[in-house]
Amino acid sequence: MSKEPWDDVRLHVVTGKGGTGKSTVAAALALALASRGKSVLLCEVEGRQGIAQLFDVPPLPYEERRVVQGPNDGGDLYALAIDPESALLEYLSMYYRLGRAGKALDRFGVIDFATTIAPGVRDVLLTGKVYEAVQRNKRTKNAREYDAVVLDAPPTGRISQFLNVNTELAGLAKVGPIRSQADTVMTLLRSKRTAVHLVTVLEDMPVQETADGITELRKARLPVGAVVVNLARRAELDDAERDLAISGELDRDGVAADLAEVGIKPTETLVSGLLAEAREHAERRDLEDEQRKRIAELGVPTYELSRLPDGIDLGALYELAADLCRQGLA
Repeated sequence: MSKEPWDDVRLHVVTGKGGTGKSTVAAALALALASRGKSVLLCEVEGRQGIAQLFDVPPLPYEERRVVQGPNDGGDLYALAIDPESALLEYLSMYYRLGRAGKALDRFGVIDFATTIAPGVRDVLLTGKVYEAVQRNKRTKNAREYDAVVLDAPPTGRISQFLNVNTELAGLAKVGPIRSQADTVMTLLRSKRTAVHLVTVLEDMPVQETADGITELRKARLPVGAVVVNLARRAELDDAERDLAISGELDRDGVAADLAEVGIKPTETLVSGLLAEAREHAERRDLEDEQRKRIAELGVPTYELSRLPDGIDLGALYELAADLCRQGLA
């Protein structure tokens, strides 16, 4: 697959249906970008502390913390858990100079009320913090400049609503600083510096939700990036062997001979079990190939990550990151 032009993208938004491994892919993408010598910020906005769990670090405060240190030439990865209350306090401090007064509002529950009663404001605050991190440059005082920001965003079913903050504020704030910030954020989110990547697995419902998500993003004029197929099964059989497995015509005697050759007694139960497993694998691969065809019809660059047999730990994240680098997403 030819490399896609992601070099100009500064903000990578990662979304996906629940259960597809969205957070894992976001973390792997951030690691992949850092492995290229970039300074990267990985953000989450759902309050689950998923980044801390993936990198086996203490729960993240509302503060940028380094979770991976690269070599001397760069490659540091920082992480940030953004919550709307802290983002609003920072907003009040930056634009209204409400230091202690802002904290007093927090104690009285005003901030919680504001972000609950007006979810559009909540999303402006969350995306506004991401915008601030992306926009930093050498002239920004007392703040770290990043080459790329990766956002572990809400699921596909809510991604267009979350990113399209202008529409969400239409009935709440037609003018004023919050509306102005929403307009500014939308300029970034609709630019070529942003890409919204969708994570799926090779099953009917996640693929359909991915297709619907792409339609909604395009309708909102938000830039669709790539589709990342996660948890794909490795092809253990070639096409001819797959056909034989499905039809029940795999060479039983050959399987028994192979077992005997490696010192395993080829009992009837063992051979039958292996043939049944081969058939199940072949049928599953056939179903997955049908979903691959549907994904190909979406007309979006596609990358694929294999299911790792031992689950996800930091070593597995590095393995997935290396795979994304090889395929050209980072």
